[in-house]
Amino acid sequence: MEINRRTVVRGAAAMAAFGMAEGAAGRAFAGTSSSTGSSGTSTADPAYSLEFDPTAWSYDSANDVYYQLGKVYVTDPAATDIENLSVYVPGAYLKATVNSDGTTYTATVDPKGTVGAYSGRTAPIVIPVNTPGYAAQKPATSYSHSSVSQYLAAGHIYVWPGLRGRDSSTGTRSDAAPWGVTDLKAAVRFLRYNRSVLPGSTDDIVLFGMSGGGAQDTVAGASGDSPLYHPYLRTIGAAMTDAQGRPLSDAVAAVMAWCPITSLHEANLSYEWNMGQFASAGTRASGTWTGAYSADLAKAWPRYLNRLGLRDEQGRRLKLTESDSGTYLAGSYYDHLVEVITTSLNNFLSDTTFPYTITTMGGPPGSGQPGTSTTYQTVDDYIAYLNTASTWVSYDATTNTATVSGLEGFVKSQKTASKPVGAFDGYSRGQTENGVFATGLNAPAHFAPLTRDVVRANETTYATYSDWSSGYGSAAYDSDFAKKDSVGKDMAWRADAYNPLYFLSPAFDGYRRSQVARHWRIRTGIMQGDTANTTEVNIQLALRNYGIRDVDFATVWAQGHTEAERTGDPTTNFISWVESVTGR
Repeated sequence: MEINRRTVVRGAAAMAAFGMAEGAAGRAFAGTSSSTGSSGTSTADPAYSLEFDPTAWSYDSANDVYYQLGKVYVTDPAATDIENLSVYVPGAYLKATVNSDGTTYTATVDPKGTVGAYSGRTAPIVIPVNTPGYAAQKPATSYSHSSVSQYLAAGHIYVWPGLRGRDSSTGTRSDAAPWGVTDLKAAVRFLRYNRSVLPGSTDDIVLFGMSGGGAQDTVAGASGDSPLYHPYLRTIGAAMTDAQGRPLSDAVAAVMAWCPITSLHEANLSYEWNMGQFASAGTRASGTWTGAYSADLAKAWPRYLNRLGLRDEQGRRLKLTESDSGTYLAGSYYDHLVEVITTSLNNFLSDTTFPYTITTMGGPPGSGQPGTSTTYQTVDDYIAYLNTASTWVSYDATTNTATVSGLEGFVKSQKTASKPVGAFDGYSRGQTENGVFATGLNAPAHFAPLTRDVVRANETTYATYSDWSSGYGSAAYDSDFAKKDSVGKDMAWRADAYNPLYFLSPAFDGYRRSQVARHWRIRTGIMQGDTANTTEVNIQLALRNYGIRDVDFATVWAQGHTEAERTGDPTTNFISWVESVTGR
């Protein structure tokens, strides 16, 4: 039965009832500033204007680049050392004259100036989101052409905004969610406010990032103009209207996300269903409360998944059903996931020339533990390696194609759980994501009602285990959920704002209440233990179900938590993709 969203309570609370690091963005800039913020909240400072100054350009004559650093993009910043941005422009897009100081320039847009397929009016604006673990993105404090050269050579306008994050809070200011995406939206609004004096097309703003950065650009891409963010944007003096009083938008055109660590509201559950149910060591060991907790989380996830109403490209409803072994390892959704894994392996076989060498990393620096390399001479050798512990891959040499028989064999061979039970909302609030939703400095918080409901339903049983503590109980979750942030919003509001499915799925109240980016490119290393396979798969399905036609999606075999690409390098592939969706 389909969910009638008018009958469910808001967002994360509604879904609770069902359950009972960095890369091309990171390489793109070298100069950074301290992340210590200003203290407290202040009234708007008249020194901070939304107006971009066209008389303050600097010029790199050797590379024909105009740039400005350190422009505060809101009128009431919480942290001026973070909430500022830099703009880098190919020289062809501006007509400039040197000022009387002999070092700065006054410039106007040259709509006829071109670089490749673009002009001064049509050039896309690319924005890196380099926020590993949802940390702050520090703004630039110095100019570096090498950091942005590939993008500018391709004709892009490159905008680097500072963004607050879980690691930039102070004793008087929390920068936890949703401030990172709020700052990103404020920067986008600033660009649109100044579209008459800045080159480039504000209709073609493209976000790109990996891991926590991929997560935040996914959230921003799904939540364009969402009213959930308006109270936060107003608090910092973001541009809500243009100079004529017309509403401005923070929606973007396109999103490039590598390995996005997102959908945090359900991530504890999906992680245990996808990987945890096949593990039996550490926190998943028999005889521990966490082992029992792992099993209960895994059982809760299919109930949530089945209420999302996801469909494949043929319109088939994707669901999980009970199975003879394991936890709900059957049904159309299960078959779809195994098909995704099979496609990933066959893409690898198509892309790879044998002999093929796998190189593993050694221990941490200074550990003295060397990496190892293993070479497989033929495809048959590699398939035999995959089937070392059990046979889960069959191979047809005539067609050079493989068939994956099921999820368990794949997980045990290639995708073992690397995180403890409670992988995202930790039972002792010890996971990185607990800091993402902190309620103050050094005050990590619970944020996931789906997880709380599993604990509440089973804590009497958990209390019989020797490793249980009363502090792990559901009361701790409820206490955190009730706390309000500086804008007066509770945890349900904040968690909804950071959940892309809240805007993409009819199961949530945010459905059809935002402007969703029209172009998406999602890449993930299929072997990563950082998140479940279901994370990116469900984002892709939800986007297509929403009606987004351009979703370029791939899970990349033999790669983990990285800027995974089937072939080529991430930056070059990203630039080519931008041209394919914005080139005129």
